[in-house]
Amino acid sequence: MATIEDVWPRIERHAGGEFKTVTGLRFTYRAPGQFIRVSREGREINRVLSRTNFAKALPSMPASNPSQLKGRQGSAYVCAILMDPRIRQSDW
Repeated sequence: MATIEDVWPRIERHAGGEFKTVTGLRFTYRAPGQFIRVSREGREINRVLSRTNFAKALPSMPASNPSQLKGRQGSAYVCAILMDPRIRQSDW
């Protein structure tokens, strides 16, 4: 299983790209530090997701939907990012 040290650089590399939640909601994000900030429809929303939050979600991968990430902040976004082929590659 990949660690956050493997995965976080991928998340940073794909900042600005378009991602989609399980329900089809399109969003982008930026990664200005040890966290990401989510934007929808060109506007940043009040949502900051930490690197630690992603690290705690990794053991649940692969996840078919956000409900499998119980207790994670912004589970719809975390699931969408971690399950995207650009991020998961062949690790899960």
